[in-house]
Amino acid sequence: MRPPRSAPATRLLLTAALGALLAGLVVMGEERARLTGTPVPLSDRNEAAGPTPEQAARSTSECGPVIARLSPRERLAQLLVVGVDPADPAAAADLVRAERVGGIFVGGDDPTLLTGDALAPVHHAATLPLSVAVDDEGGRVQRVDRLDGPLPSAREMARTMSPGQVRALAERRGAALRARGVTVDYAPVLDIGDQPDTAVIGDRAFSADPTVARDYALAFASGLAAAGVQPVLKHFPGHGHADGDSHRQAVVTPPLSRLRAHDLRAYADLADFGSAGVMVGHLTVPGLTAGEPASLSPAAYRLLRTEFGFPGAVVTDDLGAMRAVTDRYPLPDAVLAALRAGADQALWSSGGRVGPVLDRLERAVATGELPRSRVREALERVLLAKSACG
Repeated sequence: MRPPRSAPATRLLLTAALGALLAGLVVMGEERARLTGTPVPLSDRNEAAGPTPEQAARSTSECGPVIARLSPRERLAQLLVVGVDPADPAAAADLVRAERVGGIFVGGDDPTLLTGDALAPVHHAATLPLSVAVDDEGGRVQRVDRLDGPLPSAREMARTMSPGQVRALAERRGAALRARGVTVDYAPVLDIGDQPDTAVIGDRAFSADPTVARDYALAFASGLAAAGVQPVLKHFPGHGHADGDSHRQAVVTPPLSRLRAHDLRAYADLADFGSAGVMVGHLTVPGLTAGEPASLSPAAYRLLRTEFGFPGAVVTDDLGAMRAVTDRYPLPDAVLAALRAGADQALWSSGGRVGPVLDRLERAVATGELPRSRVREALERVLLAKSACG
């Protein structure tokens, strides 16, 4: 027979039972949210902003030795993704060697940098694994169509293919990108919309139905990941119903309450997307961003981290060539504002200006304007996403 339980033991059992009951209620709530598309209120979740204590301990343990070898300026440089001239591989290698940036972005129509082994010297110039990103969505936005054949637009994929076929197509494309030295694809688009094909999102969206869009985006992302290319979902918290093009002007989305009811449903269960990153758009959201673009708004990053429980690396949309930001801030200030707000990587496609940006960030760290803890948090996420730790 078991001996009689003491009062402390009884209290411990009751506490454990209560904890299990509460955990079950959270799981039930999250399952309800998955089925209905309604985000679980923050008060009902057990996620905190950023990584859990277990994740934080793991990343600190794995990344600590790597970070210790970096100078303060190199730590900041790892948070930058800078556009390079696709026609000039030597200049790209020189940038990586001189500035120690964590990533480069290859845009434009010239395929030189993506041809053969042109990216190999650029990777070799880096002292840590280098993120090499493209935006190869298909349709109007693709980078290797002249080398590896065209992809249909997202809308055309959803109209003519099954999710399984899209996954297979994305895996083949991912394998082709990886073979050329690309490690990140700023795709798929998770925006929701039924705009004309040529609108700013238009046929870049899989569907006007959040469930259909999510299913196809998940298929595309899974295919890329299977080929060793990190997918990046965009443009959080939803560009599909915004009133303009952030390349040309400030844009405003429907209020947060309407995004919750529709566009944001596509971001349910982000854990299903595995190692995917998220790109935050330059979108002013009534009821959330207080007049700022989401990419520079702490509230937008809190929404992503807490209500949607996303623990991975978050990159901004282009800070250097989109007037929704450039009309308001010089590039160094925009990069600082994004990192302070919660971005882990600051992207600008226009290239150059790395020195002034790093000078501004170093001053901000020295004065406390950019907390060292924020730099460390972002750096750990970036290094883990690049498998640079452990």
